[in-house]
Amino acid sequence: MTRGWERFLSARDKEHLAQGFADREPYGLGDRPVVVVVDAYYASVGDKREPLLESIKSWPLSCGLEGWAAIDRTAELLAGARAAGVPVVYLRDLPFPGSWAPPGRPMIAELTSTDMHRAKGNEIVAEIAPRFGDVVIEKAAPSGFAGTPLLYHLNHLRADSLIICGEATSGCVRATVVDAATNRFRVTVVEDCCYDRTEAAHWINLFDMAMKYADVVVLNEVMETLGTR
Repeated sequence: MTRGWERFLSARDKEHLAQGFADREPYGLGDRPVVVVVDAYYASVGDKREPLLESIKSWPLSCGLEGWAAIDRTAELLAGARAAGVPVVYLRDLPFPGSWAPPGRPMIAELTSTDMHRAKGNEIVAEIAPRFGDVVIEKAAPSGFAGTPLLYHLNHLRADSLIICGEATSGCVRATVVDAATNRFRVTVVEDCCYDRTEAAHWINLFDMAMKYADVVVLNEVMETLGTR
């Protein structure tokens, strides 16, 4: 299967991979997976479906139509997870500005232009909104594990594996994946349920996570696995 990151790899990269560097058995899902949805809020896609260069005029952090496509696929993922009895956890930023950004790097509140945008920016997109029984955890760092009760909650659920999706692939998704692997969870990243403002960053970070920390799979593969549970 051709992967989306291949066009960003150099000839030497491909030769290196051909020597067997990427050959390994998948981690797979454990007996008690949990879905973790990272930062799928309106600031990441805008409040209407527009191409990226249009959307960023009102929503500077928007990922445009690619983000909306990932949201639609995430809705499918969540439906399959809930049907299989798999718990769902949402992560989002704390609502106050500058929660983890260093000086000179503004957060959602500073990068949105109106009071409406500021109020709505941290709201999880309606198409995948939390339901009764889901857990929403606010974070003050890129990783959902940093200074939050996420690990405690996963331990309470006796989770052994995580299915991770959301935004941005190169930022908060990756940080959460690395910390999940550090905490010895088996990690599956759903590539077409992740999104980023920069196409190259999206694919290269998926590639890097696949080489080191996680199984990177498409939605259909996850749905097939969940359907057999």
